[in-house]
Amino acid sequence: MTRSAPKTFKVKSFGCQMNVYDGARMAELLEAEGLSAVDQGEDADLVVLNTCHIREKAAEKVYSDIGRLKREDGTSPMIAVAGCVAQAEGAEIPRRAPAVDIVVGPQAYHRLPEMVKAAQTGRAIDTDMPIASKFDALPKRRRQGPTAFLTVQEGCDKFCTYCVVPYTRGAEVSRPWAAVIDEAKALVDAGAKEITLLGQNVNAWEGEDETGRRQGLDGLIRALDRLPGLSRIRYTTSHPNDMKDGLIAAHGEVEKLMPFLHLPVQAGSDRILKAMNRSHTVESYLRLIERVRASRPDIAISGDFIVGFPGETDADFEATLDIVRAVGHAQAFTFKYSPRPGTPAATMADQVAESLMDERLQRLQALINEQQHDFNRATIGRRTMVLIERDGKKPGQRIGKSPWLQSVHVETPAAIGEMIEVEIVSAGPNSVGGALAERRAA
Repeated sequence: MTRSAPKTFKVKSFGCQMNVYDGARMAELLEAEGLSAVDQGEDADLVVLNTCHIREKAAEKVYSDIGRLKREDGTSPMIAVAGCVAQAEGAEIPRRAPAVDIVVGPQAYHRLPEMVKAAQTGRAIDTDMPIASKFDALPKRRRQGPTAFLTVQEGCDKFCTYCVVPYTRGAEVSRPWAAVIDEAKALVDAGAKEITLLGQNVNAWEGEDETGRRQGLDGLIRALDRLPGLSRIRYTTSHPNDMKDGLIAAHGEVEKLMPFLHLPVQAGSDRILKAMNRSHTVESYLRLIERVRASRPDIAISGDFIVGFPGETDADFEATLDIVRAVGHAQAFTFKYSPRPGTPAATMADQVAESLMDERLQRLQALINEQQHDFNRATIGRRTMVLIERDGKKPGQRIGKSPWLQSVHVETPAAIGEMIEVEIVSAGPNSVGGALAERRAA
């Protein structure tokens, strides 16, 4: 069957911030080919499902979404499955879901326009991990809101025993210094006030600056700090083993670097950390947090935690609760262990029962929620700058982010993209309320 060339598209991204970045870049590729974005998949000629493979349910959701794209007359839009599920399952996807026309991995999506053309007469599959950088083939950033993601590093060499990322994203690769600086400048020119640097292990980034000097992520951040028009810098996700002295120092020295650090520990038991191949201990992690807080006392700490890893005992889980209490989190992401095919943990003995994982997850989430609310309450009375990002639900209300990544609700005539000074006056578990700060007499 020959399909007509699509004129409209919808990109739907699942999972991490890097998928959000990749989804935006795929949209830019398609727009550069003359296609128009639409809000709903059922209205699109082409639907791109940009997938996540970290958890089993995330992968299964893709197949559910494929089924829902079938129209009443029995037809479907052209369907492209991109991202990590595409990389992991490849040609198995159209065998399981024949409606899929395109399968493209996260290192090959720069070829999406030519794959769309090929899919008009047949199926197109590309899960190669080419040596050449896909970023060189992507269009220049043109349109941007007040915040932007910027991928600077991809892949992972850590091989945690539960994780598919090394298999779906490949080895650790750092984008060149000049390419990152140029894209950051383009984002600022397009309207971005805040840039979040992305990587599977973003603090493993390294490269040579314009003078040929070797730099780590801290050097890149210091260069971006000098970029006119850029107000804020963030980065995620970090690995404890790559938290170098210079980056810790940057938190206390670089004004534009926001006081927020997402640094996953995953578990509070050394025995479980070793089984996970995490290469750090509870003690080394806690000392690292102490050093970061010494550099930036008001820093907000975020993390990731997995409950129910194979062999996790009640004592191991209690140790995870202990490290959560010791650190004190502004926020955190909590997950039940999900066995992923091809990872060492999937075949380990002593898999934990689902019901026990559910119970442990509820207890952990309750503690994290309590800490998040406590952190928000502790910021009441602070005067701080807030970057307005979108309209709120109430008339005259705007929502922006504090330096500590809190959502701040405030009544203000300020436009989206403005930085305003706000006093935090109330706190809920997931956001805070602000009031325009009154000018103080000199």
